[in-house]
Amino acid sequence: MAISAIDAELLRNAMASIADEMYIALMKSSYSTNIKERKDHSTALFDSRGRVVVQGESMPLHLASMLGLVEVVLDKYGSDGMRPGDMYLSNDPFVGRGSHLPDVAIAAPVFCDGKLALFACNIAHHADIGGSAPGSMAGGMTEIYQEGLRIPPIRLLENNKVLQDVMDLILLNVRVPEERVGDYNAQIAANLLGLDRCRALIEKWTGPRIAAGCDAIVAAVAKRTRAGIEELPDGEYEFEDIVDDDGVSRQNIRIKVKISVRGDEIEFDFAGTDRQVEGNINVTMAGLQACCLYCVKILLDPDCPQNHGMLDPMTIKAPAGSIVNASFPAASAARAQTGQRIVDVILGALAPACPERIIAAGNGANTSAAFYGRSADDKYYVYLETLGGGAGGRAYKDGTDGVQVHMTNTSNLPIEAMETEYPLMIERYELVEDSGGAGRFRGGLGLRRDYRPIGHEMTFSGQGERFVNKPWGIFGGEPGGTGRITVISDSGIERRLDNKPSALKVKPDSYISVVTAGAGGYGDPAKRPPEALAHDRSSGKFSAGFLRSHYKQWKE
Repeated sequence: MAISAIDAELLRNAMASIADEMYIALMKSSYSTNIKERKDHSTALFDSRGRVVVQGESMPLHLASMLGLVEVVLDKYGSDGMRPGDMYLSNDPFVGRGSHLPDVAIAAPVFCDGKLALFACNIAHHADIGGSAPGSMAGGMTEIYQEGLRIPPIRLLENNKVLQDVMDLILLNVRVPEERVGDYNAQIAANLLGLDRCRALIEKWTGPRIAAGCDAIVAAVAKRTRAGIEELPDGEYEFEDIVDDDGVSRQNIRIKVKISVRGDEIEFDFAGTDRQVEGNINVTMAGLQACCLYCVKILLDPDCPQNHGMLDPMTIKAPAGSIVNASFPAASAARAQTGQRIVDVILGALAPACPERIIAAGNGANTSAAFYGRSADDKYYVYLETLGGGAGGRAYKDGTDGVQVHMTNTSNLPIEAMETEYPLMIERYELVEDSGGAGRFRGGLGLRRDYRPIGHEMTFSGQGERFVNKPWGIFGGEPGGTGRITVISDSGIERRLDNKPSALKVKPDSYISVVTAGAGGYGDPAKRPPEALAHDRSSGKFSAGFLRSHYKQWKE
């Protein structure tokens, strides 16, 4: 059945509105601050062949996890093995093709006249999925069995009823199960809303027209992606960068890429990248694929809808057992740290091909802080958050201060929300002076956030990157500042922690200070206008000493 371009675009917008409504429903009905406040979740609609047709503009890394779940569910159960009222969930990077265990994806098949028509899907980062450390994200874990409960693609709902035995098994293996079940129920509710909206869409459009429309939507994105690639100069482009450490035994871990552009096709080859590591910063192929898709979108056609069509002109090669294509049973809870560096090397490689679109290296991390303890009213809590940092300078503008970059897109949690829900107090929350790299357009500043437990001993775990290797500048721009995690006592004793500390006990007479990296600058610092330097100083973001050292035209 043929469908016009206008009808395809109308259908795409209708499907996108369903995904957006599901996203809001999940956010508003969840229990944990990580979802309801920080928005660490995503939604998407798939066609009957398991292809992403629309995804909400939320978390790029989540695309991989949902894509893997639907593909594996189709492989395992087949379209004939599914029934109306079913829902399936998984979180495993290996058998479920996800990216890490805290991201639990739930998929609901949609039927038309007894035949599979669509999938309504969502994914949410649970603040805990069990394992050896509260929050399931600590450094020091060396295999996936330590990271939490592995859930293969299985039914969670049958005939519109939760399979309670399955839910009981999941909840028995996580901390603070009352909060976890609330988040699972929110995911189920969001999918139920999606099912209702999809059925109404089918009544209006009919199953055959929706199938034809999905084909047209995916084909249109493939065509747009090919057109964007064709604008790049043919050639081979290479770059490499360094990950600080794996939190266990390895330091200065290399990621290398060679990008080949030929006409309207692009190939990413990660040969020469270091082998997978003991620590939990490994990335599976699903995560690598998401990183490459993200880079193609932002560089070639930022306004292009993201769906399966983007994969059509793209080839991704990576050695099996490498840190960017890890093999079982590699630990991968902190895969976002490496995912950010994958983006950095792709941007660095393509800088000569499209210099006006590239930004300098951002904070290059998904700096995480996880807290666990028992409050004065004898209730346990788990709180996880990730902090932003600097975004790189651009060809036309300074980098942004204190934001999430690239593969992560969660909000910060307001101090008022944290202190209302948890026995924690924020003593300091600020931009880090002088942390943006100098340049014609400076890099963005990192963040500092200090956490104190109130009336109890808490357990802290963290994950940081760009704590040693600075975020690089580009086209003459200088690197940004590095980050760190320290514990500071009331007596003034300050101790720097490992970059990826695990299960540290912190008493009320001390607090944790997390500082994130800034970002690199873009262009020759000597070309920064005097009025911009004057603003840098008057804003308080840069000291006179920094400006004197990095800008020869600076006059106090």
